[in-house]
Amino acid sequence: MQHNACAERGLTIGIVGDRNPHNALHLASEQAIAENPDHPAVEWISTDRIRSPDERVLSRYAGFLIAPGSPYRDMDGVLTAIRYAREQRVPLLGTCGGFQHLIVEFVRNVLGVTDADHEESNPDAPHLAVTALQCSLAGQIHRVRLIAGTHAQAIYGSTEVFEPFYCNYGLNPQFQPRLEPNGLRVSGWGEDGEVRIVELSGHPFFFGTLYVPQARHERDAPHVLIRALVAAAGRHELKAAPPCAGATMSRN
Repeated sequence: MQHNACAERGLTIGIVGDRNPHNALHLASEQAIAENPDHPAVEWISTDRIRSPDERVLSRYAGFLIAPGSPYRDMDGVLTAIRYAREQRVPLLGTCGGFQHLIVEFVRNVLGVTDADHEESNPDAPHLAVTALQCSLAGQIHRVRLIAGTHAQAIYGSTEVFEPFYCNYGLNPQFQPRLEPNGLRVSGWGEDGEVRIVELSGHPFFFGTLYVPQARHERDAPHVLIRALVAAAGRHELKAAPPCAGATMSRN
């Protein structure tokens, strides 16, 4: 009989975080990806599994969702995954705590503030890239104003949206002026003038949202950002995969 030497490849999205079966946002994250029309496989990557510089655990994934639910078990693992996706041009969406740690990674490794930290996990750090919001947004829905010409605005096809928030921390405004000149663009604002979305210029798909779009998931109406993440992961998978041998082998 004939056996194809090139096994069929599947699309797998890694959710970086420490899964809690009682966390409704974790369950929503799984469902929002798995119930996408492209039906990608979904795998959780525990933060304490990721080690730098050995990033082999990450290389099999076509895209990443950095889950809400910080502080994480291993902050360095999360930052390693974010840096890997940023440098290797792998699609990534960080939501809530994922947004916050995307900021920490960028400030540390792009802006060069190597001791930058998160107020929730290290409040006495000398340089806090993420600090408490003026007012908690936990459990609220708020307007987000999208900036014309950004990737985020193109995905939404709108200039404003309403999204669910579950967070108490966000970007330290002191670092905001240094982000865009170094490639991390603000693409969405809250009504209070605080940053709600960032995107990496020149990257196929690299977003942080302070809100949690997957919390709005409906089976027949997946969120546009989740759809866009899966689509970008599919393109990455096709581009990154080595060509198939195409030959067949005979078996007796």
